[in-house]
Order: sequence, then structure tokens, then C-alpha cells
Amino acid sequence: MIQKLLVANRGEIARRIFRTARRLGIRTVAVYSEPGAPFVREADEAVRIESYLRGEEIVAAAARTGADAVHPGYGFLSEDAGFARRCVDAGLMWVGPPPEVVELAGSKLRARELAREHGIPVLDDAGFPALVKASAGGGGRGMRIVHSEEELAAARESAAREAESAFGDGTLYVERFVPNARHVEVQILADADGNVMHLYGRDCTVQRRWQKVIEEGPFTDERVLAAAVRLAEAMRYVNAGTVEFLLGPDGEFFFLEVNARLQVEHPVTEEVTGLDLVELQLRVAEGARLELAPQLDGHAIEARLYAESAGTVTRFDIDGVRVESGVDVGSAVGTSFDPMVAKLIAHAPTREQAIRSLAGALRRARIHGIETNRELLLAALEHPDFAADRIDTQWFERLELAPRTYPLHALAAALAGAAARRVGQTLPSGWRNNPSQLQRTTFDGYDVGYRLQDGVFEVNGEPVDARLVALTPTRVELELDGVLRGYDVEIVGARVYVDGADGSTSFEELDRYPTAAAETAGGSLVSPMPGSVVRVAVAAGEEVEPGQPLVVLEAMKMEHTVAAPHAGRVAEVRVAEGEQVGGGHVLVVLEEPTA
Repeated sequence: MIQKLLVANRGEIARRIFRTARRLGIRTVAVYSEPGAPFVREADEAVRIESYLRGEEIVAAAARTGADAVHPGYGFLSEDAGFARRCVDAGLMWVGPPPEVVELAGSKLRARELAREHGIPVLDDAGFPALVKASAGGGGRGMRIVHSEEELAAARESAAREAESAFGDGTLYVERFVPNARHVEVQILADADGNVMHLYGRDCTVQRRWQKVIEEGPFTDERVLAAAVRLAEAMRYVNAGTVEFLLGPDGEFFFLEVNARLQVEHPVTEEVTGLDLVELQLRVAEGARLELAPQLDGHAIEARLYAESAGTVTRFDIDGVRVESGVDVGSAVGTSFDPMVAKLIAHAPTREQAIRSLAGALRRARIHGIETNRELLLAALEHPDFAADRIDTQWFERLELAPRTYPLHALAAALAGAAARRVGQTLPSGWRNNPSQLQRTTFDGYDVGYRLQDGVFEVNGEPVDARLVALTPTRVELELDGVLRGYDVEIVGARVYVDGADGSTSFEELDRYPTAAAETAGGSLVSPMPGSVVRVAVAAGEEVEPGQPLVVLEAMKMEHTVAAPHAGRVAEVRVAEGEQVGGGHVLVVLEEPTA
């Protein structure tokens, strides 16, 4: 039996595995490159490494700590057959499929051929639209939709570069793209005695740039479940994994790939079956024979909370649902790792109740210090198409956030700032014995005027008929039309975070007396976040068309293309390939076209 388990991964999956290991009495070892992370603190022992991509470091850490088993979590090492062999050769118990199965599943091309041989439909490579895909890896990296022959070369170049960077293998293949399709996956589990079973499936249709965003279950189509078991038997699969399929709008289904590892969305299956998949993985690795007959209970939905900026988390409060997170207050979120900071899982008797529970938890969540996709997740969960289950793999890409304004949030931010600058014990900042003009605080997008002595307020020149009920630097209560509204406020430097029942926002307070600084040239296109320049597609003096790629950045393990917003002439290119840039860094200066 496993006595000490090393987890060859980081963040939320390391914490998740440690939790089960502790319950089973197994000692734990973390490997880390960033000190102070929550998963490092939660392990019994930890070893610092240079890179998660160097398997020899992981094995050496296991030897140094006396670990007798390795769990790869998910990600690069979980799909590396060479690493699995290295662990087995070192006498370590490998908590995952055998190396030869990892190798077979790691090549989508070989797995497709095996599926075809066993009568499971696969997508052909005829015609457009088509999908360019990386043969190795997963997570949506190295995938591009191509609508014509003219788009193919650029898509292949970009996909191959991204796949090479992410997986060390730029091999690609092309398959037919099926519009209006759904993406589903079957959770499989097999022991070393050849018992292969399914634990039902999950619907992973809601995706953004091929990365799963919202997953739910159970998925119970017997045709697809049986096909997954049949393929797993043909592969001589052992341990946990998933078989992924595409469902066409006409009911046809097609094999996509096998993930020979635990999936990010495994909590969905745990919630509806009552099983602990990590415990089952450990039991299989120890040689146990499995005899399971899971009974389904209700519906579960998981939402992935992604960071959309780098920063340090100053507040992280989420309640009412299961939360799996790799961050805590004080955690630094950078661009070197996957941008997912947490996943929220709601379980309820019905799908409608699960949606309501998850949306409520997101609405109440207090997350400060980083920008996230929380508003987009809420827009999806509250959309009538999602409620009616009228979605496909491109639905989330088409979803647009309606512009929303938060004048009361801006007012609350300004008033809390005034309270924080209070003079002495009683007088607010800017107090005058004979008040005349309003005090002003300017944020990005909002100009707030207020006179606390007689309760006069305005936002962007419009009067706000509100009565100030309570005011501290952290809490503002306003009464409008007889309705009391409360806002929690946190001020971190020039950034102000406001949380209320009507949403959460953050504002950057602008300097009232700015010092002279070099102006950014008109037409400047800037980096949306810190990252590395992987391609400069234009040169100074070049004429470009709207939508033409100018610079390609890699940040948070994904490529981001900065394109021309309009036709024009490239006046300057201020970056070079391989250069590291910060958020807001000027990449290209684009002149407006002359008449």
C-alpha cells in the first residue's frame, strides 16, 4: 500500500489529491517552483525544483523524501509516457495508466485509428470548415478552425507553434469541423484485472478558444458510454481516464480523443455518483479489484474561474458551493502557468437548481487583486439558451456581455475613499465651513462629485438622488427610493474594489494632479497582459487591413493575437520576437489611413 505520495503537479489539483491522501492516512510530498503557494503549505514535505517539465527532478525528489508513489495530477507530465516509464523504472508506484497506454492515448492519430478499427465513428478530413489539431496534448492548445484553403497555412503555423511550445510536439492533423455540435466525455475506470467500467459522462460543450469553461453531468447516452468502454478495453486501459466525443446536431457521435489522466472536471462525476475518483485511482494503483455500481444523484455543474490579469490576490471569498482552488489571499497570479485559479461546483437535485446555486455563488464571490472571467460565466449561466440547453461548442464564443454601468459602485468607491482620508476624528476630506463646489474623485470611466455635508451626489454629471445611511472606509450604505443598498469596499493603493448584491467591480482612481509623462502615441496597440512575443507579423511602413494579425503573444499557456482594428500603415514596431513585455506595453503604432 502507498505510504508516501508525491504529486508531480501544483495548484488546485495538488491540493485536491492531498485532501484525499490525508483522509486515507497517506503522507504527501509537494514539488514546487514558487515558494509560499497554498499547496506547498498543505503538503507534509516539499522539494523545490527548477521546472515541472524535467521528469528527472521529480524522480530525484521522490528518492530524497522516500516517496513510494507518484501521482501526476493533470497537465504535461500526466500525458508524458517517458515520465511514467521513468517513475516505474525507479521502483515508484505510478498512479495512472501504464506508460504504453499513456503513449497510445497521447497520439490522437493512433487513438483514432484504434477507434476506427473497433467500429467507433471518427471524423474524416474532407472539406471545409476544418479543424487543425495538435496530435499531442490537450486543453485546447494547438487548435484552429479553418474556413478556406487560404486560411490553412497561417492556421497550421500558429497551431504548430503553440503545440510545440505547450507539448514539445508540433505534429498536427486536420479533421472535419462539425457546426452546432456538442462536446461530451465518458469517465472510465479500469483495474489491473481487466475490469473496465464507465462512471457515466459529462457535457463539456461550453468552451472558449477550445478550453472548457462550464461542464455538467451526468451524461447518460448508452451508445456513447458503450463505445468508450469498448475502446478502453481495446487499449487495455488501467486506472482513470476519459474518452471524448463530438455529438452532431443529427444525433451522430464521433470519437475525438482519450485523456489518460484525471480531468479538471472530475468533481462533476464525484458529485453525481458520490465517489472519490482520486481514492479510486490510488486503490487501482495499489492493485485493488474494483466492483462498482454507482447510482446517479441529481445534477452537477462546474465553472472554471480564469484569471484575465496578473496580480496578487487580496481577497478570495466564495461560499455555497464546492470550491477547488490553487490560490488564497496573498497568492501571486502570474503568466507562467495555466490561468485557471479556481473551479466552482454546484450539486442539486435538478439542473435548474444547480444553475441557480452556481450563479448565486459567483454573484456573491469576493475576488480582489486580479481580473477574472466571473462576469462572463454569470452571463452564460443566466442566459436563456443555457437554461434551455440550446448550446453548441461555439455558443460561448458568440456570447457577448451587454455593456453595464455601475454608477452606484463608483459613488460608493468615492465615498469610501473620502472616509479613508477623513481628517481627525470627525471631518471628512475636503470639508468646508461654507460648502460651494462638489468634491471630486475620478476613476477610469467615472467622474464622481459629492458634498457630504448636505448629501449631494452626482456621477458623470448626472445627479444621484440617494441618502447616505452609513459610511466607513470599508462599507457604504445608500438608500434610493426607499430601498437600502449596501456595498463592501476595499481600497488597495489606487485600485478600489466594490462588492454588492448587484455585482462586483473595481476602479482605478486617477491622479488629480498628474505629473508630466511621455504620452503614448496615437494609434498605439498595447499588450493586453504580460507575456512573451512569439511572432511579429508586420514591419514598419507596411499597409495592413482590418483584422490582420500584427503581433502574437504567449501568455498563460495560450497564444493571443493582437490584430489591426482598422486599415492603416504601420508607423512603428516596438517589440521583437522573444521579448518579454508587460501589460499595457506598446507593441505597434498604427496610423489611420489617409483619405
